[in-house]
Amino acid sequence: MSNNEVPELETVLPSHRDLYYAGGWHAPAGGTYEDTGNPGTGETLGAVASAGSADVDAAIAAARTGFREWRDVLPLERARILKEIAALLRKHGDELALIDAANCGNPYGEMRGDAVIAAAQMDFFAGLVTEMKGDTIPMGPDRLNMTVREPLGVVARILAFNHPFMFCGGKMAAPLAAGNAVIVKPPLQAPLSALRLAELVDGLLPAGVFSVLPGGTEAGAALASHPGVAKVTLIGSVGAGRAVMRAASDTLKPVLLELGGKNALIAYPDSDPDKIANAVVAGMNFGWCGQSCGSTSRAFLHEDIHDAVVEKLAKSVSRYVPGNPLDPATSMGALVSRAHFDRVMGYIEKGKAEGARVVAGGHAVTEGRLAEGCFVAPTIFADVTPEMTIAREEIFGPVLAVRRWSDEAAMLDEVNGLDVGLTCAIWSRDLATAHRAASRVEAGFVWINEVGRHFLGAPFGGVKQSGIGREEGIGELMSFTHEKNIHVHLAGQ
Repeated sequence: MSNNEVPELETVLPSHRDLYYAGGWHAPAGGTYEDTGNPGTGETLGAVASAGSADVDAAIAAARTGFREWRDVLPLERARILKEIAALLRKHGDELALIDAANCGNPYGEMRGDAVIAAAQMDFFAGLVTEMKGDTIPMGPDRLNMTVREPLGVVARILAFNHPFMFCGGKMAAPLAAGNAVIVKPPLQAPLSALRLAELVDGLLPAGVFSVLPGGTEAGAALASHPGVAKVTLIGSVGAGRAVMRAASDTLKPVLLELGGKNALIAYPDSDPDKIANAVVAGMNFGWCGQSCGSTSRAFLHEDIHDAVVEKLAKSVSRYVPGNPLDPATSMGALVSRAHFDRVMGYIEKGKAEGARVVAGGHAVTEGRLAEGCFVAPTIFADVTPEMTIAREEIFGPVLAVRRWSDEAAMLDEVNGLDVGLTCAIWSRDLATAHRAASRVEAGFVWINEVGRHFLGAPFGGVKQSGIGREEGIGELMSFTHEKNIHVHLAGQ
């Protein structure tokens, strides 16, 4: 499909709206269906099944049966099937991107990139199936001691709304490559692309190996606490991460949590103001309304360049204009829901009330066809002080707080002063300065003279309350296995 050709939304929406498990579609035991909508227009996209605890029980039973078959599939055959799925993701990427644009509000152009990333992750982990290697440990001439890696069993992956399909298509890859069965709980706000993925891959995997259970907190809690689930993962807020970890503790299952952040961009005085202005804007991920855990939503600008950078920010951010998420030309979409829109607007009003200066935006966008949607102008505050709410709390919206600094030690103390630490971007022409700062910031993923990008193979994750574990590299694959030791006494018989 050409870059300018957009499929018709009605032709690509999933035809199945029930729960997918055991290789088929099932109505929810409780008969509950919830409307899902288009946050760009306020219109409904139809009803979707909502899983309850009885449905989770049934899906896990089927997944455990499927796992026993899938774990014995030869690794290279598993890889072949995953590569076939990757090819499907590429073939249908534009359709899946349009579903996400309609259902979560992010621009169609950005979502097309998400589909490409999901396919690349599937190919990447398919290529690592022979790297799940053990070790041999010397024990003398009459004994052999070795370790092997085995899949865990049934893995539950609870996903966030900001990249619905990328998370569904990409995050199933590592556990499947390792030989596990995977149950996906797509985001409550945007479940449609996961259901469409289930339609596309139906029949490629043994029944029960891949399941999609739309639903809310009941389904998530049941998955996290169920003794038949060997590991649970979450992409979401810190609060949701705490809840999942508490639920998982009942069965002592491991967790993988990628949670929130209030991430810093630090610009040193030798930085170029034009580059910093562009980096500050790029790091906020305004394209998807700042709805990104990794967004650098606190910009610490040295006093020597602060004013020059702030003067340029309004122009730098002007390339992001809220518009119809389904239009390929749209650079910035809608917030995911009316409730989230109200929350973000509340933070903007707090910023104003607490004395921050609006450099750009600071208002909802309600003109013309956007009137019924959840649109907020890209917003930048200057003259922010450490005690302000917008300097301390993750907003998960298009709101950036700019801080002026002069003393490096005090600045780093403030950067590290929060209980989260996911990403950080450091800008300086002096690499010794940059490396020193990188070693002192409390974050799991640090850019130097770059911002926002992920690199397949490079481990991504946070410290403190930004999460547990790492994704996007071989460590993610290994985390879905356990290590077994086998000791042989060669002369024992």
